[in-house]
Amino acid sequence: MTANWAAFATAEPDLADTVEKRFGAYTHHILATLRKDGSPRTSGLEVRFLNGELWLGMMPDSLKALDLHRDPRFALQANPGEGTGMGGGDVRISGRAIEVDDVETKAGYVEEVEPPEQFHLFRTELTEVVRTYVEDDTYLVVQVWTPGAPLRTVKRT
Repeated sequence: MTANWAAFATAEPDLADTVEKRFGAYTHHILATLRKDGSPRTSGLEVRFLNGELWLGMMPDSLKALDLHRDPRFALQANPGEGTGMGGGDVRISGRAIEVDDVETKAGYVEEVEPPEQFHLFRTELTEVVRTYVEDDTYLVVQVWTPGAPLRTVKRT
């Protein structure tokens, strides 16, 4: 089961707001894709939250885009920032990336983002959103959301 960003934000607005803020704090994040042989590849990436979707834009024929053409599964981790503070916690999103070739959709993205002339544009279908943070300098708190299920929160000491 998957959901787009709007469905996640409707189901868990507070967590969605925190996740967007973590991704908005820095420009570059880490995308994990799968190579031909199934081994992981990590790459830097900019992301955008527009019109109820989480978008991944990529340079033409980049290895990460070729990976997603073969296997659309991805994991995306927000840039933790400098030091070890990780304000807002560690945030990760997993799902499937679906390339969008629709001229009108791409034109709308270009108006908002101004990418290079040629680019790949992927719409995401989320399978999991995870936030990990420290509470009261005592607990490690892990929040896990999956489509169709209530938010799960686990506290560890």
